[in-house]
Amino acid sequence: MAVESTLLIVKPDAVRRGLIGEVLRRVEAKGLHLVEMRMTAIDRATAEEHYAEHREKAFFDELVGFIGSGPVVVARVEGERAVPVLRSLIGPTDPALAPPGTIRGDFGLIITENLVHGSDSTDSAERELKLFFG
Repeated sequence: MAVESTLLIVKPDAVRRGLIGEVLRRVEAKGLHLVEMRMTAIDRATAEEHYAEHREKAFFDELVGFIGSGPVVVARVEGERAVPVLRSLIGPTDPALAPPGTIRGDFGLIITENLVHGSDSTDSAERELKLFFG
């Protein structure tokens, strides 16, 4: 198996709720490695580029507004099959459908504020990591 890199964003709702440590603890406990990380604010232009595939959807403005509503933690995560492993750890987008034991299943309440982002493919991970880490 090849080591993959993926993007993790601890979103503003998780930061406000004091869940940064818990999210990062779970990532590390799973066996993934946090190789680069910082707290930042995502400006509108970066948010629009990050969510470009959703530009034509009705929820685009809400999505962009939310990710820019407060500080976030962005991290480059590496490990064997990092993309699907992180996605499994995070759980489905809708916290109401996320099983217990996942980050969203244990801490999420509503779909529009779902605590974390993880790249959904190796192609997305490459694009998103360039956006946040150059």
